Amino acid sequence: MRSSSEGILTTQAGSLPRPEALIEWNAADGGDAAAYREKLDAELAALVVRQRDLGIGFVGDGEFGKATSQKVDYGAWWSYSFQRLGGLELGRTALSDVTGERAKPTGEVELTTFGNRRDRMRFADAYGDPTSGAAVSSSAKVFPTCTGPLTYTGQEAIASDIRGFKRALAASGLEEGFMTSIGPGSCSRIGNEHYADEEEFLYACADAMREEYRAIIDAGLILQIDDPAIAENWDQINPEPSVRAYRDFTMRRVEALNHALRGLPPERIRFHLCWGSWHGPHTTDLPMRDLVDVLLSINAQAYAFEAGNVRHEHEWKVWRDVPLPEGKLLLPGVVSHATNVVEHPELVADRIIRFAECVGRENVVASTDCGLGGRVHPQIAWAKLESLVAGADLATARLWP
Repeated sequence: MRSSSEGILTTQAGSLPRPEALIEWNAADGGDAAAYREKLDAELAALVVRQRDLGIGFVGDGEFGKATSQKVDYGAWWSYSFQRLGGLELGRTALSDVTGERAKPTGEVELTTFGNRRDRMRFADAYGDPTSGAAVSSSAKVFPTCTGPLTYTGQEAIASDIRGFKRALAASGLEEGFMTSIGPGSCSRIGNEHYADEEEFLYACADAMREEYRAIIDAGLILQIDDPAIAENWDQINPEPSVRAYRDFTMRRVEALNHALRGLPPERIRFHLCWGSWHGPHTTDLPMRDLVDVLLSINAQAYAFEAGNVRHEHEWKVWRDVPLPEGKLLLPGVVSHATNVVEHPELVADRIIRFAECVGRENVVASTDCGLGGRVHPQIAWAKLESLVAGADLATARLWP
C-alpha cells in the first residue's frame, strides 16, 4: 500500500452493501453459473466506480464474491470459506455450538461455544430478543466439521473473483485494489474430528488458506487478512482467562498466520482487527492496549482496526505510547458500522487528526470500523462513506495547512 505525503487517503474495511438483485441471486442458489458471473461482474464494476467517484483511495471488491442471501448478515466473511475447503462435512454443527467445546471449570484457555460467550450471557435477554438490535444473524445457519485432510478447493472461485475485480479496476482507470481473505485463527473455529489437536488443525487451515492469499497477491492486488479471532476470542473463553494466558493463546494463532504469509511481500498485505461486528454491548471486549504488540507482530504493512465505535474510540491514546514501526501504516476506523447515526465530517476529521498526531500524518489512512455491508442500511452505509471522505478532506486541510 502507498502512503501519502500530500493528504489523508481513505479506504474501507471490506464488506459493502450488496444490491437487492445480488442478494436475490444468492438466495436462489442455482441457475446458470456463467450468467450469474456476468451479473455479478456488472454489479462489481458499478461498485468500483461508485467508490472511485466518492473519493475512496483504496477501493475493494466489497466482498461481492462472498455470497449472502439476506440483507442483514454478519457472517459472509467467514462462511464463504466453507465452500472453498475440502475435508469438511457441511451441516454438522449449529451456530450456537460452532466450536463443539464447552468451558472448563479450571479456567483453561479454550474456546467455548458462541452461545456461551460472556457478553451474550451477561445480556442474555437482549441477545435473545429479536427486536433489541443485538440479536445476531448469519447466512450460515449450520457450520461444517472437518472430517478429513483439509485442502483448498476454491481455485476457480478465487480466480473468478480476481478476474472480475481486475476488469472493474481497469475499466475505472484504477491500478490498485484490495480483496479480503479469512485468517487461520477464524477459519479454524469449526468442528474438528480429523486432526489430532488444535495446533495441527490450525496449521492445516493456515496451509490451505495460503493458496488463496498467494492468488490475490500474485494477481497484483492487495491482500487483507480478516481474522477477528485475534481479539474476539477473548469473549469466547468462559470463564475469563488471565490476559497473559490469552496472549499466549493468541500468539499461536498469529504464528500460524505468519506461517501462512511466509515469503509473501508484507507491503502487499493489510490486516483487519475487530472485536466482532454484531451490534451487541461488547462489555467484555479486551482492551487494545493488551493486544497492540500482538497486532504489530503480524507480518503486514498496514493494520486496520475498530476506532470509531463507542467501545473503542478512546483507544487512540494507545498510540501515544506505542511507536509505529518504520514503513507501517494505520487504518483506523473513523466511521462505524455499530450505529445508524452518520458521523459528522468534523468528528471524522478530529478522529483522523488524533492518530496523525500520534504516528505521523503520512502513516494514517482513514477507514471504517468494520465492513458496512449487512450491518447498516445501504443508504446509511454510503452516507457514512461520504462523511469519511469529507472528514479526510477536512483533516488534510488542517494537517497540511
